[in-house]
Amino acid sequence: METNLKPGIKGLEEQIVVFEDTAAKYGSGLVEVFATPAMIAMMEKTCLKSVLPFLPDGFGTVGTKVNIAHIKATPVGMKVFCESELVEVDGRRLVFRLIARDEQGEIGNGQHERFIIDVKKFMSKQ
Repeated sequence: METNLKPGIKGLEEQIVVFEDTAAKYGSGLVEVFATPAMIAMMEKTCLKSVLPFLPDGFGTVGTKVNIAHIKATPVGMKVFCESELVEVDGRRLVFRLIARDEQGEIGNGQHERFIIDVKKFMSKQ
């Protein structure tokens, strides 16, 4: 498998926080603010989408590790942004640095690890 992955690849995603993204809906809390699991899912999506164009057809990535701090609450209706940067490529292992912001500033940050997979081969093992 040949890829063009090199450190420095960046990703950016944004979304408006809706009730389905809240701690109250996820069951991870009682309040209607952006849930930590929703923020982590957004971070994973940002990383995945940033590297997909550099992978051969039939290949993707799966998340294997997160080390994330959620440092500020974001209410329903506010826009959130996630920025990723690929900082390490070690064979099939990819390491990303992440930062999440809302319209008022930083809400989370950390690191995420993903592995490149052959999707058909991976799914045949399930």
